[in-house]
Amino acid sequence: MIDFFFDCSSPWTYIAFRNLQAMAAELDAPISWRPVLVGGIFNSVNQNMYASREDMDSPRNRYQRKDLQDNARTAGLHIVFPPRVFPVNSVKAMRGCLWIAQDARAKSRYLPFVEATFAAYFSREEDISQDDVLAAICREVGIDAPAFLEGIARPDIKEQLKANTDEAIRRGAFGSPTFFVGDDMYFGNDRLPLLRAAVLRAQAS
Repeated sequence: MIDFFFDCSSPWTYIAFRNLQAMAAELDAPISWRPVLVGGIFNSVNQNMYASREDMDSPRNRYQRKDLQDNARTAGLHIVFPPRVFPVNSVKAMRGCLWIAQDARAKSRYLPFVEATFAAYFSREEDISQDDVLAAICREVGIDAPAFLEGIARPDIKEQLKANTDEAIRRGAFGSPTFFVGDDMYFGNDRLPLLRAAVLRAQAS
């Protein structure tokens, strides 16, 4: 089992989301999708992330944008970064992932919703914090939009997102995407080869 802690506000997570699915299918490794609020992780254990964004034209950040595009191209993605709204408040989208996973009618549309949410933000520069944008995504992938908007306001859904975020922090996460195979943690799309090796070791044992 691969635990995948993710937030749809991260472009690197979009790339990892794409690449992880192909890798897991090849290895016949199940994925546990664990939505989190990455801002809550940053606030708790990685506040330096905010300082690193202050000068988006620094040599390091210019290179990171190039690196992002190189990796996106390899994954077959078109990513616009930074979008007009950055960082975005992804709390409603991430609560939506949790509600979809629990709803009998919607849960088959889980991965299409996540994919469409990433694409809305990072390809079309839509503000995924807005109800009308999320409702349009729901309609795009065949989810009842009014039920979705009602569901993400439920106290148990709100608490589950907090619990997932707290669990990620407790296990050592400091951002998104974060993967676990058992107690082994791997961070970032570029660690997928190490994640693959961990899965193969676990399967062999």
